[in-house]
Parts: sequence; structure tokens; C-alpha cells
Amino acid sequence: MTELSLDGLTKRFGSLTAVDDVTLNIADGSFVCLLGPSGCGKTTLLRLLAGLEAPSAGRVLVAGRDITDTPTHRRDFGMVFQSLALFPHLTVWQNIAYPLRIRGRPRAECRARAGELLDLVQLPDVAERLIHQLSGGQRQRVAIARGLAIDPQVFLLDEPLSALDANLREHMQVELRQLQQRLGVTTVVVTHDQKEALTMADTVIVMNEGRVQQVGTPMQVYRDPANAFVAGFIGTSNLMDCTLNGDRSVEVSGLRVDLAPDDRVRADPGPAVLSVRPEDVRVGAADEGLPARVTFIRDLGESVQFVLERDGQTITALFAPGARPAAQLGDSVGVTFAPGGRVVLPA
Repeated sequence: MTELSLDGLTKRFGSLTAVDDVTLNIADGSFVCLLGPSGCGKTTLLRLLAGLEAPSAGRVLVAGRDITDTPTHRRDFGMVFQSLALFPHLTVWQNIAYPLRIRGRPRAECRARAGELLDLVQLPDVAERLIHQLSGGQRQRVAIARGLAIDPQVFLLDEPLSALDANLREHMQVELRQLQQRLGVTTVVVTHDQKEALTMADTVIVMNEGRVQQVGTPMQVYRDPANAFVAGFIGTSNLMDCTLNGDRSVEVSGLRVDLAPDDRVRADPGPAVLSVRPEDVRVGAADEGLPARVTFIRDLGESVQFVLERDGQTITALFAPGARPAAQLGDSVGVTFAPGGRVVLPA
């Protein structure tokens, strides 16, 4: 059982608090993404898990055992760095076997394990190549194989796909997820790419300014954000100032909107923020809903994007090609929001 627990974990660098009182439980065998903007503390948190940084306060536990003061090389954690940190003077199999070599394992065992892992990452024929002879995607797989060489309790990856082009990145997201599912190893990945987190993770941990903002499944953080930061950071969201009434209605730009039973309310009555995803925006006749004007239309192939303006407020809408409204650029329209797609957040 490899449940990973963080208890009040804090890291300060002088007057800067990079990680602020983080308490989490990461289930055995789960795939977790630490997601947030640059400088939010996610990489520092990963380094605390790896033992590469000592916490200012708090504890790290594995299966209930306190490993806060356990050196990195004794944690049995695998790690893939953003830079990959592969050794250019070693062959591929020697790179993969390096964690075993420094633990004193016999050469034959090291070679056999490297071969197993090369088969696992679908690179069976590159064992004798040098790193500079590999493509970017191949290097990525070699780094992953090296991280798995010691059969780790926990696998940590710091933005492992950030250097890849878009198509290869999407391919590697699927491969990494499938590999983790086959092995069942508890995995924590740092990323600032929302699509990457939503694609791969069982659990997404959204961070900002050193603090955890929300923990949930990809669908939970997307459809039911905890606050305006999460709503704005995960995907695209229309955030509109509103007033929440005690009867589960909101006032938006003078228009009363009655909330449906499956609309989420996270705020108390009074000033609030209404969050609506672009796919939940509806565009109709000018006398239906909030009056607005079409200022931009873009065909994205799989969808059509409308940008609307209302009293200086920009509202983005997305439609399937077959559901594209008849409105044209410059037209006056009415904007409404689909029931179940509205979330009322604290101001």
C-alpha cells in the first residue's frame, strides 16, 4: 500500500512562502496532477516529496510511515526531471540502469532490467545508442524508463512533456497514462498545461500562491470550480459579477436568472461571481436574455467560437458546427445560459 500523505507541508525561502500549509492524501495507485501557473509552488512541492528540499514545517508520509527526514536515495521514489537529465556519455541502457548501478546491483541484472523497461516503453532496439542519437520523444521514454528502474513506490514527474511539440505531446500523454495504469504505481505529475492534467489525471490538485485551491477529479474541477481562480485557470470560463439572492436567483447586468436545481452555488447571498463555460452559453434573438453584440466569429473545425460584448463585458460561446447560431458579425443578439452549467462563486 503506497498512500502518500502530506501533513501541513510548508516551505519558506526567506520571506517567501513557496508552499503554504499543504495537507493532502494521495491514494495508492492513483495518477495525480499538480496544476497551476508558473511560480505557484507546484515544483517546490514535488521537490519536497522527493526529498530534494527540506520542509520548513510539516511531514511527508508513505503508507503511514514518516519519511520527512529520509534522504532522497532511500525513499525508493522514481523521478523524471523537466530537463530529463540524461547522461550524454552513456548508452541508452546504461542511462536506464544507472539508478541500479549506484545501488550496487550486478551488471547482468542492470542490463536485463534495462531491456525489460525498453520493451515496456516500446523502444526495444535502441539500447546501444547514445542519447544524441534519439528523437525528443525517444529521450522522453528513456527518462521515464530510468525513473521506473528501481520499481519505485512513488513516481514523480516535473513537467515531463513540456519540451515536446503539440502532436507528440498529446501522444505521450496517452502513452504515459496507459503505462501508469499497467504498472499501478502511485504517480504525481507537475504541469501548467490544463489539457494535460484533465487528460491524464485521476485527481487534479490546483495550486496558486503556494496554497491548494481545489482537489477533485478532472470533471469536478472543470464543472464545479471552488472559486473564481480555478474557474478562470481551468479551461475557459465567462466570469460575470452578479448578486446572489436568497431565493436561488442571481441578478446579472439587471437581468434576473433563476438557478436550476443542478446549478452549483458556492457563495453566500450578496455580491458574487457567476461562472459559465463557453459551451453553456446560448445565443438567440436580441429580445431573449442579456442584450449583446457579436464582435468576433472563428471556425475551429470541431467547434465554432463566438465572442460577444455586453457593456464592456466579453462573453465567449462555443458551438458544435451543426448548432451554429444564424447570427453574423455585428448582429445584436440575446445571451442566455444553459441550466446546470452555471456556478455561483464567492466574489
